Amino acid sequence: MLTLSPQDIQAIWLSAQVATAATLISVPFGFVAAYLLVFARVPGKPLLEGLINLPLVLPPVVVGYLLLLLFGQSGMLGAMFHSLGLRVVFTLSGAVIASAVVGFPLLVRSIRTGMEDIDKRYLQASRTLGARWWDTLLTIILPLSGRAVLAGMTLMFARSLGEFGATIILAGNIPGVTQTIPLAIYEYTNTPGGDRMALTLCLVSIVLSFAVLLVSESISRKFRQRAGQ
Repeated sequence: MLTLSPQDIQAIWLSAQVATAATLISVPFGFVAAYLLVFARVPGKPLLEGLINLPLVLPPVVVGYLLLLLFGQSGMLGAMFHSLGLRVVFTLSGAVIASAVVGFPLLVRSIRTGMEDIDKRYLQASRTLGARWWDTLLTIILPLSGRAVLAGMTLMFARSLGEFGATIILAGNIPGVTQTIPLAIYEYTNTPGGDRMALTLCLVSIVLSFAVLLVSESISRKFRQRAGQ
């Protein structure tokens, strides 16, 4: 029979914390980034798009190492945080930052797709009626992008649950502090006789991810039903 140890339960709880925090923190920035890519006329837009999507093509270990250089004590942001008495490396905050950076492109791509599908006639009518850009944003773009934002949050949450490479470099694998489900599985696979516990956590990870997708689909169905009324 598959059982969970207190350390496994802690890893599951930490994974949920990290995925939730990373997703919620990233949503406002992801929405702004998608808005700039779709509607704004900014110089160097291809460069901005490439920078946002870079974590998708870089190995997660490389992303983690770059974050380690940035947030380490000798790094640009690390030195500033250190002067304020804050630490990112080998902390839960580091795990959240790593997950946020790796999952951010998925969030932006999803929101961007939703914004690109908005009927341009709505925006033209808004401008014709003299609405300011923030009125158009709040009354047209934001409501019509709701499903896309939800889809992006779902993708990012699921991606954060499975984040390994960047997290282990920046936050380490500290039981009860930064050890999430993937890190616990990795530790079990390197422990003699740990296969059964690794399989248990794999099943937990599958169930959690599947549950997130079911909830997302249920909410999306309600959105579609309201839109059709």
